[in-house]
Amino acid sequence: MRMSAVFTLVFVFFIAAAAPAQNKFSGTQQCAKPDPEYVVPVGDRPDHMMALAKDKCTWSQAEIGGVQLKDEDDTIVSDISATRSRDRGLGVAVLASGDKAFIQFQGTGTVKDNKPVSGEGTWSFTGGTGKLKGIKGKGTYKGKFNPDGSATFEIEGDYQLYAPAATSSK
Repeated sequence: MRMSAVFTLVFVFFIAAAAPAQNKFSGTQQCAKPDPEYVVPVGDRPDHMMALAKDKCTWSQAEIGGVQLKDEDDTIVSDISATRSRDRGLGVAVLASGDKAFIQFQGTGTVKDNKPVSGEGTWSFTGGTGKLKGIKGKGTYKGKFNPDGSATFEIEGDYQLYAPAATSSK
């Protein structure tokens, strides 16, 4: 009985030691006015629209695995009513090393005079290239839009990097 408990304890310790470390993530994203941006009225009421937009963002004070994040391209679909939007999208972030992280996000925004005012939501990593292959993580974002359509977002969360398995050269 005692040997079984010792074996279980050693097994649990081994699994915990092999698990990848959870890392904190935070940064600021400056996004230009979306280009292109397509807005189409739904037709069920005057203030209901669907939008498809592409924006380019630059990162500051953000890194993954000790490598600085440079920029990100996001593709966003929004269901917009008079005072709010429901948004979802996909992003491709590029690190200084050239490695890429793939992100999905969803959230809500406030709208005034058919222009976005603020937005917030959640995001998660869906994969990556190079050292970011297999990255996992999630978090939140919150931001404000400027009158010219540009925006600033504060992003935070956690991530884990998974080292690729060693291959044998037999």
